[in-house]
Amino acid sequence: MTVIPPGEIGPPEPVTYDWPALVDDLNRLLRLKTTPIGMKLFGTVAEMEAIPKIRRPQAIHTADQVVAQAARLGWTVGATAEDLSGAQCGAVLGLHPRDEQWLSGRAMTGVWFETLEDSAAHQSAMDTVPFGRYEAFAVSPLTSGRLDPPDICLVYATPGQMIILINGLQWSGYRKFDWSVVGESSCADSWGRALATGQPSLSIPCFAERRYGGVLDEELLMAMPPRFLPKAIAGMQRLAANGLRYPIPQYGIQSDARAGLGVSYGGR
Repeated sequence: MTVIPPGEIGPPEPVTYDWPALVDDLNRLLRLKTTPIGMKLFGTVAEMEAIPKIRRPQAIHTADQVVAQAARLGWTVGATAEDLSGAQCGAVLGLHPRDEQWLSGRAMTGVWFETLEDSAAHQSAMDTVPFGRYEAFAVSPLTSGRLDPPDICLVYATPGQMIILINGLQWSGYRKFDWSVVGESSCADSWGRALATGQPSLSIPCFAERRYGGVLDEELLMAMPPRFLPKAIAGMQRLAANGLRYPIPQYGIQSDARAGLGVSYGGR
């Protein structure tokens, strides 16, 4: 399903995941306030509807709302393009084509962008799943194990929590992460990019995600294929052993920093 650039394969895919244990580790290390969830794409609607205890939307929603029902309410929810409020949501998940109308950006001109050219440039910049492979998607708390495994895991966190998560990913096999911001429709920066590339993808959730998806003012969103989750946790555990953990205690802006630095770096 994912298209992974050469040289960016990342950690191997485990045979099985202990989801309760992984989420327990995440909550212990980061003290998350929002439920970590999974997202999975399905080639047919029937495959999606076969997920145990799955709910179907009873109204037209944005994709942000569907995701929020898993992250904020703990539900397992499946949807198709027909359940979504428009082409913008569907295209990110590969459920609607990036056709001429969508790429034109006409619907966003004068709302989010000054000119039609600006709107079209925004649409072209979005990371999306290729159209034609999938008919549906589902989201569910990771601890439910119902999407075993999901295509990606979604972790909502504050900036302080998020930098520790990123540091955990970088503990071993260091790499610099380069992320982008499309502005509105920033779900393309998180789950769109992670689904399309198979790489961890950070976003600043946009207006729509906060207005319709219940994303809190202080939250960022990390989307990553599940194989990166054990790596991040192992890295955070090693960092915690070095005294580099969340919550990050403030040392004082007028204190002599040498004593605090000495705890972490010793005589280095």
